[in-house]
Amino acid sequence: MSEARELFLRARGRTFTSFNEDAESQWKGPFYFIQGADPQFGLMKSWEIGECDYGGDEWEQEIRLTEEAVQAINKLSPKPKFFVLCGDLVHSMPGINAVFSGHYHRNAGAKYNDLDMVVTSAIGCQFGKDTHGLRVVVVTEDKIVHKYYSLNELNANGLDQELVDLLKQK
Repeated sequence: MSEARELFLRARGRTFTSFNEDAESQWKGPFYFIQGADPQFGLMKSWEIGECDYGGDEWEQEIRLTEEAVQAINKLSPKPKFFVLCGDLVHSMPGINAVFSGHYHRNAGAKYNDLDMVVTSAIGCQFGKDTHGLRVVVVTEDKIVHKYYSLNELNANGLDQELVDLLKQK
């Protein structure tokens, strides 16, 4: 199995296998991790032109800087224990008709004009009656379809056939 593919398979069964409980439960000395924040694709152009509602169609600067950050991290020795990316991932996008977010720890949403605001409940601590879960978002040329799945439901049943069928459209 390729190293890159194996990296993505380390997170299974609600556990990240790179951190083995037996190996990590006792202090073994100092380590470091890296936190990155706010790549916020689209913001640099917005600031450049002085208009916060525009610029989402130009992400080149942010992509270049994000790639530069990954390259810098990959060159480090010793390697960090892990990397976490926080904050705003995207500032704006061209032709946007849905915004997906979290932080509310329950499912919620609203619509303003043609913009859907979709709030996804937490994987972790729940503040409402929603179960721990994930939102699956399918994007086709014509529409965006999303569904919130509990972790148990997604593990047991996978994706609904309706979503799978959308992925098969050309």
